[in-house]
Amino acid sequence: MSSDLEKRKKVLLALMKDELYVPMKQKELAIILDLPNERRNELIEALDALLSENKIECSKRGKYSIAKEKKYTGTYVGNRNGFGFVEVEDREEDIFIPSGYTMGAMHGDLVEAVIIASPVGRRQEGKVINIIEHANQRVIGLFEKSKSFGFVRPDNLKLNEDIFIPKKQINGAKNGDKVVVDIISYGDKDHKPEGKITEILGNYKELGVDVLSIAKAYGMEDAFPVEVDKELEAVADEVPEEAKTGRRDLRDVDMVTIDGEDAKDLDDAVSLTFDGENYHLGVHIADVSHYVREKTALNAEAYNRATSVYLADRVIPMLPRKLSNGLCSLNEGVDRLAMSCLMTVNQEGVIIDHEICESVINVNRRMSYTQVNGIIEKDDANYKKEFEELVPMFLLMDELAKKLRTNRKKRGSIDFDFPETKIVYDENGRCVDLKPYDRNSATKLIEDFMLAANETVAQDYYWQEIPFLYRTHEKPDPEKIEKLSIFIHNFGLTIKGNQGEVHPKEIQKLLGKLEGKPEEPLISRLALRSMKQAKYTAENTGHFGLAAPFYCHFTSPIRRYPDLQIHRIIKENLHGKLNEKRREHYDNIMHDVGLHCSQRERRAEEAERETVKLKKLEYMQDKWDEEFDGVISGVTAWGIYVELPNTVEGLVRMTALKDDYYEYNEEHFELVGRAKNKHYKLGQSVKVRLEGIDKLMRTIDFVLVEEANGER
Repeated sequence: MSSDLEKRKKVLLALMKDELYVPMKQKELAIILDLPNERRNELIEALDALLSENKIECSKRGKYSIAKEKKYTGTYVGNRNGFGFVEVEDREEDIFIPSGYTMGAMHGDLVEAVIIASPVGRRQEGKVINIIEHANQRVIGLFEKSKSFGFVRPDNLKLNEDIFIPKKQINGAKNGDKVVVDIISYGDKDHKPEGKITEILGNYKELGVDVLSIAKAYGMEDAFPVEVDKELEAVADEVPEEAKTGRRDLRDVDMVTIDGEDAKDLDDAVSLTFDGENYHLGVHIADVSHYVREKTALNAEAYNRATSVYLADRVIPMLPRKLSNGLCSLNEGVDRLAMSCLMTVNQEGVIIDHEICESVINVNRRMSYTQVNGIIEKDDANYKKEFEELVPMFLLMDELAKKLRTNRKKRGSIDFDFPETKIVYDENGRCVDLKPYDRNSATKLIEDFMLAANETVAQDYYWQEIPFLYRTHEKPDPEKIEKLSIFIHNFGLTIKGNQGEVHPKEIQKLLGKLEGKPEEPLISRLALRSMKQAKYTAENTGHFGLAAPFYCHFTSPIRRYPDLQIHRIIKENLHGKLNEKRREHYDNIMHDVGLHCSQRERRAEEAERETVKLKKLEYMQDKWDEEFDGVISGVTAWGIYVELPNTVEGLVRMTALKDDYYEYNEEHFELVGRAKNKHYKLGQSVKVRLEGIDKLMRTIDFVLVEEANGER
């Protein structure tokens, strides 16, 4: 039967390739091929097969013709197993590129691809036909030396080809060194890429080399260009008096900064009073745009970096420390320039009026989250005595923050409260402990006030119809919500929706039902993965996760370029300088600014995740004899993932489950023992022991304690 189908397909292709052929409908093709009605299904079967193979196409009017080869331009995403994907903007699903069809493309390259197959129920397959732009002029990796040449194994596992290093290009590197390699040749399907070593970072076992390697791999440099340093020489160490004129003078207003104990760049201060009828909330943000002007080397470098990056034991700042830790940091007891969002909030927690202005401020106290939480949550007598004059304001802040939070919850704002990892170091910079970050009343209070300011500013500039940069979060894909709905049904949970469309309040309700349950971390993560990523856009499409129609990033211009960008627009607007020419300027650049900042944000997040992974490995490497209580955080066909309370996650491989033959039940996300009917489910508590660490692959293997001890 299959050979008959192939014959029919060949006949159809030959017909359609004939230069005299004109596009025809099914009925016309049947007449040309002299097919009776009872054999029409054979024609349909052959046409459908050719359509699925992208060899022919069908017009809206139902006419068939040879498919025009459509080229897709996108970013190649590599995989260590040799295959890859091409991500195409505005195309919902990426294109799978099988091994052998990559044309030697490396992860991150801008490529052209064409579709070669469209398997039913699976993503389309393609092949790379052109590499437009190479993304990796420089690679970081581990050097391995042979007698007359060497290889560099890239740290980035998505770069699945070793880099060949000729003897004359080794430049003193030793076996086991982490090195920087400049690519000389990108090779092809028959030859590996070739490079030369330009920098030796140190032996991979040396402390700090691992984090430095990650920074270098992501193109992050701590040092600023010489041109930036020269511009900084002209910047005074203190705020000049002339810069304070013409601003709202808020130096007599009681205000504080509230940050972590080790924070050095303090870019937001808060103030609050109550007049018996309304609250008067002030969010005061460092006026970075006063110092970082357009068409300067400083601005160009800030734009290039787009964000500060926090890599475990170091920060790679967006701005030089003279600004980020000095003039632009709202330090206690000194005059600082600020952009203030002054909000009037009624007793129901609704913002009824606001003003955005340039200001000059002087922060009364630099407070920590621990201190403020001690006052408002723990009623700590020592803290209350030490900060006696500010205690009434902190209690008032707690009162207002809860009202703002309640209102956000009512409209459906989703709060994914995942424990981030806090890394504790000894005096030598080695990781000695891992803890979940403490998210307390003080941290939530600051979040509430910053969210209020960000929404207020976004709404103001949206209605003014001024070119702006918004922080947007699209609705999730219906298919992902459908998958989530099917999965949580196993736990007796449901999400109400309409044809895959869901309101954020439904996600919020789901998280509320999970609170305190063993499966909470797992389902919360799955819910988060079903969401799209937030991004920066010139068009305001709202923020799904916050259930907010208007949102932007206004509150951290020291460490985020989008905030700096909108500060610049706001200042021009306040000074009446947003003429038609300037509006056109911002209209022209805003899309690209949003795209660039979103990409840089993703890069920073990836680098930060990789660093945390490394530090977790470092922490676990002397824990071989310890047993750990954990929770099953993932179940796959190759084993179960177990997460410890300190956020370390490792894999118990299927091969390590030796007491039975286990099968993966995909529908219920569990492993089931065929002989003893033992089940391993998501959220289940288990006890594990460290089995293996692979620093190069950045993975941890566990073994179940009862498996190791044979105590079944």
